[in-house]
Amino acid sequence: MDLTVWRTFVTVCRVGSLSAAAAELNHTQSAVSRQIAGLERQFGVPLVERHARGVRPTPAGEVFRRHALATLGEADRAVRAVRDVRDGVGERPLAVGATPSLAAGIVPEAVRGLLKQTGSLRWSLLPGLSAHLHSRVVAGDLDIAVVTDAPPGLAVDPRLERRFLGLDEMVVVLPSGHPLAGRGPVRIQELADETWVEDNEGSAALLGRHAARAGVGVRIDLTAADLPGKLALVATGHAIALIPGALTRALRADVTTVGLVDPPARGIYTITPRRDPHPCSAPLLELLATAFAAIRPAQTPHQSTTTSKPRSGDPDRGFELRGPEGI
Repeated sequence: MDLTVWRTFVTVCRVGSLSAAAAELNHTQSAVSRQIAGLERQFGVPLVERHARGVRPTPAGEVFRRHALATLGEADRAVRAVRDVRDGVGERPLAVGATPSLAAGIVPEAVRGLLKQTGSLRWSLLPGLSAHLHSRVVAGDLDIAVVTDAPPGLAVDPRLERRFLGLDEMVVVLPSGHPLAGRGPVRIQELADETWVEDNEGSAALLGRHAARAGVGVRIDLTAADLPGKLALVATGHAIALIPGALTRALRADVTTVGLVDPPARGIYTITPRRDPHPCSAPLLELLATAFAAIRPAQTPHQSTTTSKPRSGDPDRGFELRGPEGI
């Protein structure tokens, strides 16, 4: 069992490309291809399949990926534990994950409160999409993650404890000189002729469904690689965009926001492992709930910890997915 090869396979699945995995791992693409081919010979079944935009795991590859993640997580924790003993470090570090908009706001605020309670605490923050954070919590790489149920939804996983923090209404971000800057909530029809930019499929789905519900279409003509790139295109006047309301207080100075009438919303959740939770997880959960409540009004959970049910008349809520996808 060569964990280096297993790590290569997991990386290929995560980035969806042999060349991108090679660049991330500092390997050649041919070396990555040989490692994947060696695994396939070992198991006697194809583990990846090619498509127009790269590669994806086969059904057998997806099964192996999940088990490989768990094994690699245990191996990494073993290495860290030995090094902590070697270095005389007694406390267990806290690994936190969050989607980009939450990593820019409520999560650092909550951790600051935790540090005031605990004094010295080693901790780390990993921003990522909900699907990736889910996998990292399952694998044991993260002690807690703050995720969303934006399309395509959250996975139901008996290995994880899920806690609802509240609903986060989406807002429209505009360049500071936009004619609608400073206005109250507007209807999506007023923005139908604008050029939009998006950086992920989940946000684009929320925007598209909200516009369709109002009987209009929107033009998502630009695509950004990430949230900072999306905001840069807005700030320079190329487009407008849909963003989480939780991000509003952390925006750059050259953009502004306007609310939508009957806005789309996403649920905000924490996920933690049921097995061996970190001692600081419980107090951090309370601080996250307080930090979120400070920026959004208290809400009633729109789905339970085991299933999702849409609210009547609201097609933008209650997404569910049987695999670890989502933003």
